Amino acid sequence: MSVTTPPADPARAREMFRSGVSSPTAGWAPGYAQVNLIAVPADWAQDVRLFCRRNPAPCPVLDESGPGSVTTRLADGADLRTDFPGYRVWEHGELVAEPAEVTAHWRDDLVAFLIGCSFTFETALAAAGVPLRHIEQRRNVPMYVTDRQCRPAGRLSGPMVVSMRPIPSALVPTARRVSGAMPAVHGAPVHEGDPALLGIHDLSRPDFGDSVEFRTGDVPVFWACGVTPQAAVMASRPPFAITHSPGRMLVTDVRDEEYRVPRVMNPQPYHRPPEER
Repeated sequence: MSVTTPPADPARAREMFRSGVSSPTAGWAPGYAQVNLIAVPADWAQDVRLFCRRNPAPCPVLDESGPGSVTTRLADGADLRTDFPGYRVWEHGELVAEPAEVTAHWRDDLVAFLIGCSFTFETALAAAGVPLRHIEQRRNVPMYVTDRQCRPAGRLSGPMVVSMRPIPSALVPTARRVSGAMPAVHGAPVHEGDPALLGIHDLSRPDFGDSVEFRTGDVPVFWACGVTPQAAVMASRPPFAITHSPGRMLVTDVRDEEYRVPRVMNPQPYHRPPEER
């Protein structure tokens, strides 16, 4: 089931996903925050918690559930098992299912982490005049696994994933300023320009999402991405995990402005600490 005009109301969006609509959520409920999901058994929760704390750019945690809980303070009445428009189920690092809902897969010992998403600052980018090619072209945002290793935590390790948006070169400083004011949803870009410097060799072949066409004068701009925990699941092979399908988020009731800091001075790109080099 597809939708031509996404709703403006978060509760309506979640209702549609619960009824079976599957769609990338960029452009849905403009002005409201969206979140990624990783849920793991309780005995892995501390590893995920520490991994996110050590890697705040790709993994900014906005909420954490208690074991077995399927609710979140970010969205009234939401059910984490049904209200994303797509899920992934993992066993020992292998993708074993991509269901529309995960009620049958949810376990009483699962702890869910809801991680900030860059779709949250896209309304502000658009308001500042920055074009969003993936929305214009009705595609999922492209995402790539980089050669930048995240800082490990316990049993969890893996590479950083980035999302990419083609931005007109003259508007890159605007994109950096606007997104940099929202560090809780990935903040400023981690890289601009040559993708090879991130270990990305072909922009037309993203690891997740869709390829996006560039316009004359566009340059690739990369943001840390909340799919990074999925790369860590593949690398570290926990016995079980549930995640969202890349690009298909939970639309929350929280206004995006709640995650905007008053002023960010000269937001800096990501730099690997010495132990990661």
